[in-house]
Amino acid sequence: MKAVEYTQSNRIVELMRRPAEQRDAEWVKDAVQQAVLLELATLPPYLCGMWSIDTTGGGDTQVFRALRTIVFDEMSHLGLACNLLTTVGGSPRLADEALVPAYPGPLPGGVRPELTVFLSGLTKDSVAMYASIEEPDDPIVRAVPAYTSIGAFYSAILDALRASSHLITGGRQVIKDMSHHGSGNSLVALTTLGAVETAVAIIKEQGEGTSVSPQNPHPNEAASGELAHYYAFLEVLHGRKLIHPPGHPDVWDFQGPPVPMPPALPMGIVPQGGWPRTGPGAPAADVTVLLDKCNRVYSDMLRLLEQVWQQDDPAQAADLLDDAVVKMFGLKSPARELMKRTLPDGSGKTYGPEFRFVTP
Repeated sequence: MKAVEYTQSNRIVELMRRPAEQRDAEWVKDAVQQAVLLELATLPPYLCGMWSIDTTGGGDTQVFRALRTIVFDEMSHLGLACNLLTTVGGSPRLADEALVPAYPGPLPGGVRPELTVFLSGLTKDSVAMYASIEEPDDPIVRAVPAYTSIGAFYSAILDALRASSHLITGGRQVIKDMSHHGSGNSLVALTTLGAVETAVAIIKEQGEGTSVSPQNPHPNEAASGELAHYYAFLEVLHGRKLIHPPGHPDVWDFQGPPVPMPPALPMGIVPQGGWPRTGPGAPAADVTVLLDKCNRVYSDMLRLLEQVWQQDDPAQAADLLDDAVVKMFGLKSPARELMKRTLPDGSGKTYGPEFRFVTP
């Protein structure tokens, strides 16, 4: 398979159409690689939204805290998906221009084909897009029409492994205690079918909730009643907390306390191919330096992450993972600087990071 097929085709749709009896070892590895790319695809838009929030005024911070929790969850999901790929004999591919999700664009593999994922500051439109990414097939309350969900794809992977549990080898597992971010956020070794089942449940339920509750069954330890990502985003859209209305213990509705949209830096939507570097709309030299720095740091992080799951030495893998996390947090400062630089088109919007993969 050519690498370009992963992000620019309907690969997941094609995999889901394969009859269950034909979902062999190669199918599983192919599918889990797609799951890795799906997890990666969520991080840049969520980070842009989080970094754009102005927290200096001392106002309500609940939306910022919700986004920060979700970002840490997604980082854990990416690591668990990589552990899932190595335990079935694969190796995550993250440092390839043909594979890395591009913005604006679709989710990898044809999931939610109606959805265009874009990078911008926090707005109602961006939050609606976040909710569409996380929407389960059968939500308790719905925002948009349903299509095949990320959770349904994970369920298909799990079904294939239940039918062929011998594919789980426990190879190249990365372990990292991240319980301070939540009860399900640590990277654990996926050496048994039971461990795989638990990991898939965490990924699905933190994003989508369960069939009976919108609450996250694996919350941050400091949280009370933390919602799954999909419902947390809907609270921002509705501007109200999702609660049981008085006298209706079996019903959930947006009738709780206000959830105000926080003030945010007005980052515009990154155009196809990134911000123009030449012509009448070309940025100032210092903006170009910041754009290039963000892309370079992001690409270095992806190269480090790819190397993490190529190591036979667990200690070396852990060190590389720490280096990758440092790179990710190093993106915040130049990204926020870009969000303070006004676009030359008179829109009042600002620049922001492009999250484009570049070669060294």
